[in-house]
Amino acid sequence: MGEEIKHKRRVRYSGKYPKKFEEKYKEQNPEKYADTVAHVIEKGSTPAGMHISIMVEEILEFLDIKPGQHGLDATLGYGGHTRKMLEKLQGDGFVVGLDVDPIESEKTTKRLRDAGYDENQFRFCLTNFRNIDEVAQKYGKFDFLLADLGVSSMQIDDPKRGFSYKIDGPLDLRMNPQKGVSAAERLHEITQEEFVGMLVENSDEPYANEIAAKVFSNIKKGKPMNTTTELRDAVADALWKVDKDERKEAIKKSCQRTFQALRIDVNSEFEVLYDFLEKLPTVLNPGGRVAILTFHSGEDRLVKRSFKELSKAGVYAEVSKDVIRPSAQECRKNGRARSTKMRWAVRAD
Repeated sequence: MGEEIKHKRRVRYSGKYPKKFEEKYKEQNPEKYADTVAHVIEKGSTPAGMHISIMVEEILEFLDIKPGQHGLDATLGYGGHTRKMLEKLQGDGFVVGLDVDPIESEKTTKRLRDAGYDENQFRFCLTNFRNIDEVAQKYGKFDFLLADLGVSSMQIDDPKRGFSYKIDGPLDLRMNPQKGVSAAERLHEITQEEFVGMLVENSDEPYANEIAAKVFSNIKKGKPMNTTTELRDAVADALWKVDKDERKEAIKKSCQRTFQALRIDVNSEFEVLYDFLEKLPTVLNPGGRVAILTFHSGEDRLVKRSFKELSKAGVYAEVSKDVIRPSAQECRKNGRARSTKMRWAVRAD
């Protein structure tokens, strides 16, 4: 007889409030444990495996979606924005959702199908939003378009994706973990000087020289940068000269900026956004509306400049003069909304 197969129990909460992602099985099953999910959100946190959509009311107010229209969600994510757009269409018209993450997009598509949105109402394309011209060739031009440039909470919270310095995991940071090189591989193929440039250009890191020196000193000594913890510890060690009273906060912010700089690099985020903005007017119908959410100054500068230049050229009939920010109430409920900036434009007739 073969060896008896033992039943493997699901990982359960190790106490009243679990800390590990894999233990939060209730939060990752919102349909079954709605009360638990509601409680987590009420406390101002994002449930594991979920993403709370930002500035939904402001986006819908501007897009002014009417039944019969065709829309594009250039960054599908958890699908919260998409679902609200679909509700506005009332079964007449469709939304195309784009995403490069094959893992989360499959889950999101299933959620939307389970909610009753078939292929006639919701269509999904596994592609980068820099390819919106190809999408428009297939589905036609769009009446409304949204691009939420933030990283989804599902990606941040899952240790296996390596997006957060707060939890140990492989230093990956790729939106699509099946393509390209990870952040760990990237660090082992660039020079110290290139890393300094990356930190300055992508995140305005004030301690760029110190951090790069420590990271590459560790690599030369045979200490790899393969995990989030190893990089976080290197950043902390690099800031040893910072005043003791300020060091904890400085390390936190430098970790955020360092991970951001690497994420932008491995996903070519600035290059992708530049391509997207250049092609954007060509995929909009006359009078078509676009809203873009950005989360750091580099992104916002690119969007602002593009909208301003194309408005002067007569391509856009109207653009937002100032950024629109989430309300104080939304920021209290969802801390991840605090850095959000929204800009919009209307295609000329």
